[in-house]
Amino acid sequence: MTEVPSSPLFVVFNRASGRGDRDELGPAVEAACLAAGRRCELLAVEQPGSLAETAREAVRRAREAGGTVVAAGGDGTINCVAQAVLGSGCHIGVLPRGTFNYFARTHGIPSELDGALRVLLTEDAVAVQVGQIDERVFLVNASLGLYSQLLEDREAWKRQFGRSRLVALGAALQTILRGHRSLRMTIELRGESRKVRTPTLFVGNNALQMEQVGVPEARAIDEGGLVGLMLKPVGRWSLLALLARGARGRLGDADQVQNFYFRRLTVKAPAFGPGRIKVATDGEVLWMPLPLRFQVAPHPLMLIRPAGLAQERREAQAASPVPSLSSTPDRELDQ
Repeated sequence: MTEVPSSPLFVVFNRASGRGDRDELGPAVEAACLAAGRRCELLAVEQPGSLAETAREAVRRAREAGGTVVAAGGDGTINCVAQAVLGSGCHIGVLPRGTFNYFARTHGIPSELDGALRVLLTEDAVAVQVGQIDERVFLVNASLGLYSQLLEDREAWKRQFGRSRLVALGAALQTILRGHRSLRMTIELRGESRKVRTPTLFVGNNALQMEQVGVPEARAIDEGGLVGLMLKPVGRWSLLALLARGARGRLGDADQVQNFYFRRLTVKAPAFGPGRIKVATDGEVLWMPLPLRFQVAPHPLMLIRPAGLAQERREAQAASPVPSLSSTPDRELDQ
């Protein structure tokens, strides 16, 4: 489907997501579209359980009208809308309203509403990579084990104390200090099977996030790959030290971290192990059956975004240069 400058916008507007400006967002979108001569329809989501259905309805309307689907919300909302858009032939736009907004930031979409609207109404669509676990998409990251538990606890803290980076940090500290169990699983990577024991498996599809914590394989994402991180079994104080290293942009060179890049990865349970596992995708936690197959989606999203490398990514690369995929050594996983 080819978008034309006058094509309508179908905005999936998650009232339960992100900041406290939910009542102002709708009128601001309508005013900006009116000034630009663009028709828009707001599809409000009042309950989180109706988000997926609303996203599918937006895609249906956009296909009929030759329009663009727009996700207004945090990374979880954007993920759900992207799941509906992928493979539909529609373009997608983003109005980020979350706490971290990694997907928007890595693609140069401002977190401020006026700036995001300006991008939405003036820029063209660019193909961007999507990660998949089986048929489920992830735009930023997916994880098993401790990291998924951390996200689940973070959401509980946000419901009680509100959304902020300080709340997210407090939740992370509580999760780590409470203790954890390691996962035992079989990893199939590049035709080889390895039994591993790890507190968490983290798969990244967001180069900015990987660059900011200092993972040298971050550039692999620009070159069609995904980045894997696994922690060696460590105690809670070592985990806190790793959290501090990540905040300083030095996680990738820690001895307790195994980082690697790949295009396909399969995770299997050990013999007589559980048949399903808790998985976090872009901050949303769910149970999925094993085995799990991680890969780059065969088709990209056509995202309305500025062309070229985002300014924040240029700054991250200047602060901590990372090598290209071709010059990064292929790391072996410990047994």
